[in-house]
Amino acid sequence: MKKTSIIILTYNHLEYTKECIRSIQKYTDSDSYEIIIVDNLSTDGTREWLKKQKNLKVIFNSENLGFPKGCNQGIALADSKNDILLLNNDTIVTTNWLKNLQICLYSDPKIGAVGSICNHNENLQGCDFEYDDFDTMQKLAKKNNRSNPNLWEEKNFLIGFCLLIKREVIHKIGMLDEKYTPGYIEDNDLSLRIIQLGYRLVLCHDSFIHHYLGSSFRSDLTKFYPILEKNRQYFKNKWGFSTLAFDEIKDGSIRLLEKPTKILEFDCGIGSTLLKIKYQYKDVVIHGIESNASKREIVSQLAKTFSSLEEVLEYDYDYILIGNILETIENPENLLMELKKYLRDGGYIIGKIHNTASIQNMLALLNDCWYYRAMNTRNQFTIHDIDLLFSKSGYQNSFLFSWYTTLNTEEQKLLEFLNEKYPKNYDIVSYTFRYQK
Repeated sequence: MKKTSIIILTYNHLEYTKECIRSIQKYTDSDSYEIIIVDNLSTDGTREWLKKQKNLKVIFNSENLGFPKGCNQGIALADSKNDILLLNNDTIVTTNWLKNLQICLYSDPKIGAVGSICNHNENLQGCDFEYDDFDTMQKLAKKNNRSNPNLWEEKNFLIGFCLLIKREVIHKIGMLDEKYTPGYIEDNDLSLRIIQLGYRLVLCHDSFIHHYLGSSFRSDLTKFYPILEKNRQYFKNKWGFSTLAFDEIKDGSIRLLEKPTKILEFDCGIGSTLLKIKYQYKDVVIHGIESNASKREIVSQLAKTFSSLEEVLEYDYDYILIGNILETIENPENLLMELKKYLRDGGYIIGKIHNTASIQNMLALLNDCWYYRAMNTRNQFTIHDIDLLFSKSGYQNSFLFSWYTTLNTEEQKLLEFLNEKYPKNYDIVSYTFRYQK
């Protein structure tokens, strides 16, 4: 294994930094790493403490340069042969944390970067550990941190709180994009640049660390939100789609899968759903359809992807995931008839519709706001409508999963009134459905 340069940025929060470095020194093989600290003008005694420490490389900035620039300084100072690990100073590492990351990173030449799980579920990088003290946490982590390829999940984005990157990738990709200064979304950007090169990103569920989530960026929301919006807009201008694409996961559809072998996904975006399915069902074959060329450039690195249904020449899918496409196309019945030829006998279509008869829509109509509620859809359905549509198209064996939301006082009063006279599923916001060929 290559040696690792662990790059940690500091801006105050001295106690976090102390805990982080001590945990690295305790739970990491001493000859496997170097620590590089980039201090962005801390004023709480951090700089004085760092000056007294041995075996650290430290950069003391005369101003707060932010996260991307600070990371780039650390990368530039690192030994040119070392892999690079970006680590937040508000983390506590555990037994085998780095070793397991390295095992995964070098298990396949096409893996370009790997990340750990933690106690927060941002980007679905969390776990269900429960602990009230760090002794318990370390015991849970030691039990969890046993290298296991079955716990390696391919992702299209890894958060930069703990991100190990191969040196060869750094040589090819260059530095973090400093236009995201002072920080936030630079790790989304970095992830896509790595994928663009043909490398894979992997989340290692066999490497757990604790994350306080004590970011200085988030401590003042009046400053955080303008930074976030600026960087989101820059990302969209650069990549051609919103950062929301990372969150476009058809969770309801995944729930209705039963031992899938071959799946076709409509509107597959940048691959968030298909990667989640691939982790859950290791041997599944999954193809995507994505009309947005910018998104398709990314997802085509992750799975076989088409720009339209007309390009698909295989006809043996056991599941086709259509999302909410029936709400957006001109002739839903024609599509359902066409999809039958792509399904094997007994195959399923899974999708989602919003409930036109929901209490929220009823109120919108009563308040003369229906146009604005429905302007993003071409078609609206009740559950009776969707069942009739599939029956006419020759499908059978329907299965429905209902989605609810919390009602406000006005919605609750109207619901009680309607239920007395017309008992229906007004409190259901949407349905995930499954129909069989």
